[in-house]
Amino acid sequence: MAQQILTPKTLHPKFGNYVTVLSIDGGGIRGMIPGVILAHLEAELQRIDGEHARIADYFDVISGTSTGGLITAMLTAPNKENRPMYDAKEIVPFYHEHCPKIFPQPRTLLGWAMDTVKDLTGPKYDGKYLHQLLKKLLGTTRLHDTLTNVVIPTFDIKKLQPAIFTSYETVDDHKVMDAHLSDICIGTSAAPTYLPAHHFTNTDENGKSERFDLIDGGVCANNPSLVAISEVTKIILKKDPNYTTFASENFRFLLVSVGTGSNRGEKKYDAKSCAKWGPLSWIAHQGSTPITDVFMEASSDMVDYHNTLVFEAFRSQDEVLRIEDDTLHGDLASVDKATPENLRNLEELGKKLLKKPVSRLNLRTGTREPVPNAGLLRNSRRKRS
Repeated sequence: MAQQILTPKTLHPKFGNYVTVLSIDGGGIRGMIPGVILAHLEAELQRIDGEHARIADYFDVISGTSTGGLITAMLTAPNKENRPMYDAKEIVPFYHEHCPKIFPQPRTLLGWAMDTVKDLTGPKYDGKYLHQLLKKLLGTTRLHDTLTNVVIPTFDIKKLQPAIFTSYETVDDHKVMDAHLSDICIGTSAAPTYLPAHHFTNTDENGKSERFDLIDGGVCANNPSLVAISEVTKIILKKDPNYTTFASENFRFLLVSVGTGSNRGEKKYDAKSCAKWGPLSWIAHQGSTPITDVFMEASSDMVDYHNTLVFEAFRSQDEVLRIEDDTLHGDLASVDKATPENLRNLEELGKKLLKKPVSRLNLRTGTREPVPNAGLLRNSRRKRS
């Protein structure tokens, strides 16, 4: 039997005193990598607890940005049987099928030239296929319908501030945030220069309306794990201002944070060359998108840095696991090179990542160091009662 889902009205976690958090980074087609990791995790959970086990049964909160937000919706949106719409093993085939249509690639030199001109006058892709796909899949499903709590960051370009869509704020005075999951996913995926911004107005049952003008949540929280932890803490503080219950029951966070890969190991940028760049070079340079690489990596790494510091401060280093590959290069580092070959290569990279040793971020050097005697996801393998 699946655990009782943690709702905004209770602080009782699924696993004793552990509040379990799954976080999935943004990264376009590189969402293929978390897809492989999560399929492996769900298969292991099924080996332990039976074929009906699903990731949503084990995590009190699942948080995702951009492509991670889409995966979050796939894992938590209910089907007709009130179970997850997708098994984790279906994420990779989903990406193989739909990414080439979301990010269609030019087939001729003329097509490439036309796309280059288009890049200077508007978003690289029109987003129509993605919008239609999400509307069809998610229909009228709203934020409060998810099978476990979710946190999906976006950025409101009109207000110039983050808009965090969380199931914790679909009650009380925040029901106007209870938007359709399809609109939220379109908004968090609207990466500047790649896909058009998305706007919609949501009206709650009391007639209160709010307009949202959204772009990719990656501009503020490409690694959304700290946002998820903050949302849970905010609810705890609201219901228990003195942390009495939290402290007395020794609640702790257990975090599994899954990245979409990084090309930092390539070291293809340097101050000498970028000192000469103008706006266009920052947007597109030798097949790369430097400004996008910078804000995505900076956002993810600062969150990783703070998480490591916080968990160390509470002597909980063994309760946080960051799964990331820093060796991407060439087309593998692209967020939109959706050729069949590149998608297959990303899938293979995810499989190889599963075999790599667990490492921990060194706060001084910024490098990752192996953790002795650590098994992949060993702390998340807890049988359901």
